Amino acid sequence: MQNDEQIMMVVAAGDIQQLSVLFDRYHVKLYNFFYKMNYNQTLSEDLTQNVFERIIKYKKSFDGSNPFIPWMFRIARNVNADHFKSIKLKISDNVEVQQLNRPIENGHDLDTQKTILKRAMSKLSDDYREVLLMTRYQGLQYKEVADILHCTESNVKIRVHRAIKALRKEYLKIETVS
Repeated sequence: MQNDEQIMMVVAAGDIQQLSVLFDRYHVKLYNFFYKMNYNQTLSEDLTQNVFERIIKYKKSFDGSNPFIPWMFRIARNVNADHFKSIKLKISDNVEVQQLNRPIENGHDLDTQKTILKRAMSKLSDDYREVLLMTRYQGLQYKEVADILHCTESNVKIRVHRAIKALRKEYLKIETVS
């Protein structure tokens, strides 16, 4: 079985059909990333497709010296940013979020916690929401995120720490109102 980098090198050499292997491996991961950034199913599907179109377009820029996943997520970030250059982000109210990893407190059931978490995530800046999605929901390593964001691993750790702190603050603010 070939690894991602080997497959991408074959794609870069002109065998575009091999991209279907990478699509099968990563389209759900990309869709989930976009969905949690934008809270829009149709848009997330479109942006996911756009990533693979750009992978084809820029296949020659992949030289195999760096891992495929950070390269793909850099493209995903650019696709998302390009889409929202002139559009103000609107957050939908009907979003399913990941289960909150803490015990039920203050009489809130799990559904209420999910709703509060969703609202708190929506209040974060795009940068904070993005870094949390990559590290906590997509399971990317700090080094991979650093490659994607073109910064140091230490900087990613700081961003994650600040994002979690901001998320906790927003969560508690919403929780006390509920």
